[in-house]
Amino acid sequence: MTTLRHGDRSQAVRDLQRQLINHGAKLAADGGYGDATEAAVRAYQLKAGLVSDGIAGPKTRAALMGLDVQKLLKHADLVRASQRLGVPVAAVYALNEVESQGCGFFENGKPAILFERHVMYARLRVVRTSADDQEQLQQRADDLVKQVPNLVNPKSGGYIGGSSEHQRLAQARQLDEQAALESASWGGFQVMGYHWKRLGYPSVQNFVTAMNRSEADQLEAFVRFIEADATLHKALKALKWATVAKLYNGADYQRNLYDVKLERAFERHQDRALAAA
Repeated sequence: MTTLRHGDRSQAVRDLQRQLINHGAKLAADGGYGDATEAAVRAYQLKAGLVSDGIAGPKTRAALMGLDVQKLLKHADLVRASQRLGVPVAAVYALNEVESQGCGFFENGKPAILFERHVMYARLRVVRTSADDQEQLQQRADDLVKQVPNLVNPKSGGYIGGSSEHQRLAQARQLDEQAALESASWGGFQVMGYHWKRLGYPSVQNFVTAMNRSEADQLEAFVRFIEADATLHKALKALKWATVAKLYNGADYQRNLYDVKLERAFERHQDRALAAA
């Protein structure tokens, strides 16, 4: 489903407005996504328990059609995250809008992932027990580069995209369960599996189970990621968006305007005076 937002004008917007009217909104179905439509979307999102961002994406439109949205992120989840991190609710809304992929699950119900073959190459070389021999681990990793370069490779790439990434992960798990699970980014916030220990999960399997459970659990991992990085957490509290973007997105953050997007999203959500659920 196409995501609709403020400024759009189309038949799809008119259909959205009619759905909102059927759910009690006082609105004209004129096909223009203006202030009134955005306000009606926000009101419906709050009523449905969804993230109230005023953007009619797949989640909001699924809820309007009566589909199950229990596993999806809710306004209350973002409020709790803001309280825990000690930042305005609008700041967490901005992070969710800019840093998440918008949906933590694929259409088939599996968690959103991206398998990183270069990370798999690195994780296969990690000494995990006293019985591990570094040279043997290195040799096996190098051998696998020749045998299955799409799964193990010093260079990034080989992506299929979407739910098909689970096929690559399944194949990698046959090579090494632990390394494979650690080599994928998980959920809407794309938290890498190898962070499991630093984020306080008992095992990578426990982390993966949580990522399969709900978007709220995926947000929990993201919150833990911020808490585990004192510099990132401090920058977020101070609303220093350039620093936040650099620490989370890397040195090339300016190329994709992550800092600008975060600041604009924060200002937009702050203007709406989001209330705690």
